[in-house]
Amino acid sequence: MFLESLGWGPSHAHAFSVLLSQSSLPLVPGRVVRQERGLLTVQTSERVCLARPTGRLLHHALSAEALPTIGDWVALMVPSGEGEALLHEVLPRQSVLMRREAGSEREGQVIAANLDVVFLVAGLDGNFNPRRIERALTVAWNSGAAPVVVLSKADLQPEVSERVEEVEALAPGVPVLALSARTGEGLEALKAELPAGKTGVLLGSSGVGKSTLVNQLLGAERLATQEVRPEDDKGRHTTTHRELFVLPHGGLLIDGPGMRELGLWGDEEGLEHAFSDVVELAEGCRFRDCGHQREPGCAVRGAVEAGALTPERLESFDKLRREQAYHARQASPLAQREQRRHERTQTLAGWEYSRAKRRGN
Repeated sequence: MFLESLGWGPSHAHAFSVLLSQSSLPLVPGRVVRQERGLLTVQTSERVCLARPTGRLLHHALSAEALPTIGDWVALMVPSGEGEALLHEVLPRQSVLMRREAGSEREGQVIAANLDVVFLVAGLDGNFNPRRIERALTVAWNSGAAPVVVLSKADLQPEVSERVEEVEALAPGVPVLALSARTGEGLEALKAELPAGKTGVLLGSSGVGKSTLVNQLLGAERLATQEVRPEDDKGRHTTTHRELFVLPHGGLLIDGPGMRELGLWGDEEGLEHAFSDVVELAEGCRFRDCGHQREPGCAVRGAVEAGALTPERLESFDKLRREQAYHARQASPLAQREQRRHERTQTLAGWEYSRAKRRGN
C-alpha cells in the first residue's frame, strides 16, 4: 500500500513480476525520488536508500536516455545494513519528458519519467514570453503526459484575465491556471489537476516561482528560494537537484533546476499538438507539402491575412518546425555515420598535414 502512495499501479506490478521470474536475485521495487549529479535516492516499501546502477546496466544502456532518472520505477538489491543499494533494472516507462541536451546536436536529456501531468510554469512579470510557452508545450506533448500551463505571480499582474485568454489562444485544449504562490490564489485549482497517486513535474526557467510554489503546496519551507534580478526579471539558479515530493493531498510533484534552454527532442507529434490550430488550417492548403510562405492557395497565410491567426504564432510554428527537422536529421543513423566519416576525414587530413609539415622542416 505504501508504494501505491508513490504512484505504483497494476502495470508496474506486472512488469516487476515478469522481471522477478527471470532473475534469481532478491530484487525489490522502488522509485527514484531524488537525483543530484548522478547520485540517486530510491524509496522502497521499507526504506530510503542511496543507489547506484550496476556495471551491467551501465554497459547495456544504449544511451543516457536508458539510465535511471527521477520518477523511474526500478528493481534493486538493498543491503541488509549500511551501504548503497545496487540498481539492476529500470521498469518500462509510461511517459518520459526530454529535451535536447544543452550544447549538443544529437543527444537528448531525460528530465523526468512516469509523469501524468507536466506543469509549464511561466511568471506573469517582466519575463513573460508567449513564444517560450509554445516551445514548452511542444516538449510537454512529446512526453506522453498531459500539459497544464501555470501562470505564476498573478499578484504582480493587474490584467490577469487578459493574459489567461492570450495563453488559452496559443494552447488549444490545455488548462491554463493563474495563481500566486505568495497569496495562495489558484492553488486549489492546481491540486485538482494532480489528484492523489498522480505524478506531475514543474517545468520552467529560473525565477518563475517553482520552489515557492512547492513550499506552499507542502505547507513548509522545504526548498530555498531567491528573488529575481530586479534589472531584468530573470531568476537565479537556486535548486540544484531534482526531487519528488508527496503533497499533503496525495499528489506527487517533481521539482528541479530552472532551464534557460529548452531544445526540442522527439518526433513531430508534440509540435502538431502544440500548434493544432495551425495544423488544422493547413488541411485547407492547396498543396499537401505547403510551406506556408508564398505558395498559392495557402490557407494558413490566408488566415493570417484575415486576422484569424497572428503572424507571430505562424513565425513561431515555422521556427520550431525547422529546428525539429534539423535535429531529426542530425540524430538520424545516416547523419551520424556521415558525421563520423567527416571526423575521420578531418583527422586523416590533419595527420597528412602534420607529416608534410615535418618533411618540409
